[in-house]
Amino acid sequence: MAKVTRDDVARLAGTSTAVVSYVINNGPRPVAPATRERVLAAIKDLGYRPDRVAQAMASRRTDLIGMIVPDARQPFFAEMAHAVEQAAAERGKMVLVGNSDYRDEREVHYLRAFLGMRVSGLILVSQGMSERAASEIEAWDARIVLLHERPEAIDDVAVVTDDIGGAQLATRHLLEHGHEYVACIGGVENTPSVGDPVADHVEGWRRAMQEAGRSVEGRLIEAPYNRYDAYTVALEVLARPDRPTAIFCATDDQAIGVLRAARELRIDVPGELAVAGFDDVKEAALTDPPLTTIASDRPAMARAAVDLVLDDGLRVAGSRRERLKQFPSALVIRRSCGCR
Repeated sequence: MAKVTRDDVARLAGTSTAVVSYVINNGPRPVAPATRERVLAAIKDLGYRPDRVAQAMASRRTDLIGMIVPDARQPFFAEMAHAVEQAAAERGKMVLVGNSDYRDEREVHYLRAFLGMRVSGLILVSQGMSERAASEIEAWDARIVLLHERPEAIDDVAVVTDDIGGAQLATRHLLEHGHEYVACIGGVENTPSVGDPVADHVEGWRRAMQEAGRSVEGRLIEAPYNRYDAYTVALEVLARPDRPTAIFCATDDQAIGVLRAARELRIDVPGELAVAGFDDVKEAALTDPPLTTIASDRPAMARAAVDLVLDDGLRVAGSRRERLKQFPSALVIRRSCGCR
């Protein structure tokens, strides 16, 4: 069976191949509604499938969006990637996801790979971008949108949530339950201090404690972002005779590790220990007890990131405030904090 071509579609629709191209690519020129309907009907009748490779070679762009995350195994990044994929599908795009594993060389590897594939744009979740990665982006002059955080090494368009304000909400809420102080499980010692969400969560905790006249000295506990290492750290902290009665965790994954450690040590949550997290991953509602946490509007953030990365005016110079789209954080109250 002969392959159906664009010429075949044009003949059946009674129009030119250029008009068929405008319909398939949604531009660059407008097409009258009646003509568009004839072209779409001809495409359906003939079973025409556009040659995406040829289109990409002609336009030097594909229908792909590259997305780099630190670790898609972590629930927050998995849910964010899924939200981006759904938002991209609404715009007729597909998403390629690469994991940097928190390593600079892996981040640079995927930057080169995706940009070399002529993706329509790149959505980057970077945990403290290296100068090498920033140089790579500048060399390609690519469309980049930073999602979830804005590393100091690159000043590009970013979509973030109010990390500091959200952490303040969670810490204040725990203090309102009458605890003498709230301990904080943050990141590890080399966590970037500028533009990193975990660092901002720690800063929000610190501000809330200071506003309440409570000391933060010796009350910041270092732990990796995942539940497994946080569980190990929590076992040690909660076994101490002077263990805290309330803990704010910089991520929900860490909080899940804390809840597991408390259960093993037969520490009642929230009777003897109140716990709050940050991210509101879906699993947070299913922990025992359900986890009080801070939520951001991930679907809206994902749509904003996709819209920005596909916007032709993305790289027009603007002020830092104009290039930073911040979404509010919200306190989600469940039982782990002591509320009914």
